[in-house]
Amino acid sequence: MKNLKSNIYFKVGVIIFLMLILMIPTSMVENLIHEREDVQARAIEEVSSKWGNGQTISGPFISIPFDKYVKRYNKKDSVNEIIKLKEWAHFLPNELEISGNIMPEKRYRGIYEVVVYESKLKIQGNFDNINFKKLDIDKKDVHFDKATINIGINDLKGIERQITINWNNKNITFNSGTSTKDIISSGINAIVPIRKDSLTNYIFTTEIDLKGSQYLYFIPVGKTTDIDINSNWKTPSFTGMYLPDERTVSNDGFNSKWNILHLNRNYPQEWIGNKYNIENSSFGTDLLLPVDNYKKSYRVARYAFLFLVLTFLTFFFVEVMRKVFIHPIQYLLVGVAIIVFYTLLLSISEHIKFNFAYIIASVLTISLVSLYTRSILKSKQIGFLIFGILLIMYSFIFTIIQLEDYALLIGSLGMFIILCIVMYYSRKIDWYNIKLGTE
Repeated sequence: MKNLKSNIYFKVGVIIFLMLILMIPTSMVENLIHEREDVQARAIEEVSSKWGNGQTISGPFISIPFDKYVKRYNKKDSVNEIIKLKEWAHFLPNELEISGNIMPEKRYRGIYEVVVYESKLKIQGNFDNINFKKLDIDKKDVHFDKATINIGINDLKGIERQITINWNNKNITFNSGTSTKDIISSGINAIVPIRKDSLTNYIFTTEIDLKGSQYLYFIPVGKTTDIDINSNWKTPSFTGMYLPDERTVSNDGFNSKWNILHLNRNYPQEWIGNKYNIENSSFGTDLLLPVDNYKKSYRVARYAFLFLVLTFLTFFFVEVMRKVFIHPIQYLLVGVAIIVFYTLLLSISEHIKFNFAYIIASVLTISLVSLYTRSILKSKQIGFLIFGILLIMYSFIFTIIQLEDYALLIGSLGMFIILCIVMYYSRKIDWYNIKLGTE
């Protein structure tokens, strides 16, 4: 038994076995991070569902019903018959301008932060030459008296006051719902006067006070679409199909401007039915929280195996070079301490900023392992050595997660340097004749 205890191959096997065993609680930590992230998502969803979900403004666009006649064979009477169907023709504006302000604020559900906002939007533009000839539709089949203007709004409970539209100097009140589901499934509509004369130009203006959460998107339905959005939010993320042509972000907030042409999207100015999905061209602003501690915690947890390898490797080399013996149970306890670091980091980061949480969890873990090493090996020098090595390791991982774009480069260089150090200090060890120290 004594020879087995001092056998280096047996010790290496035990260490590898312990590392594999410790990967089980490591995977449990990753599951815990995902679970807490899901709890946060449910909290955000609960608040958003009551206040107003993320909003996407689609439109405005004009929808006009018309009669379509199709020939169908009647098997019962063995004759061809003409069937009249109702379809919708859709027309997009020639010019569309949207300007407004977003006023965000933080709400809380337990320990979780949720970004909600109020917005004031002014929408104006014009429809030029609503021409049915382009769609091969006879005007006598068109129901001009049922023409509607529609605006898509994802979550109608976010509307704060009655919405009216000034249509060629005539104020018209919107109704809930859309006249057709061809383009959008949720929104508002108003019946507007459309002349049979296709050369008429229609000018419109409307204002919307809208509540929402997390994001505000738009869809560029104009032949030319100009969007100008201001907010006092300091950490926006401009996302979607198009990025702003101009943007400024400062401690006072942001301003973003888009100019989009009909040539930049994959649908025309007019069509029949539901041929096109305009939602794929959405763009806008996400109102990001400054810190996402769960994503950072998960990124740190992905280095758990590396932590275990480097820590156990350090202890193994201490055994080899200092002629001391560290029991497998002591390896196991040190490994558990390293795993507990991730639960400490996760739980503390839910209450304070992630960087401070990382420092606190690191200091606690490094102190515990180094003091334990000093105690079991009865050596201050080795205790300080372990403290220094762990400090470098945790600082190295902290640097990697801060430099996300260069994480692979920094990580690769770091691993190469570690390999060089290990090879340098192990170059003179006679691995065939070495015997571990015994207590």
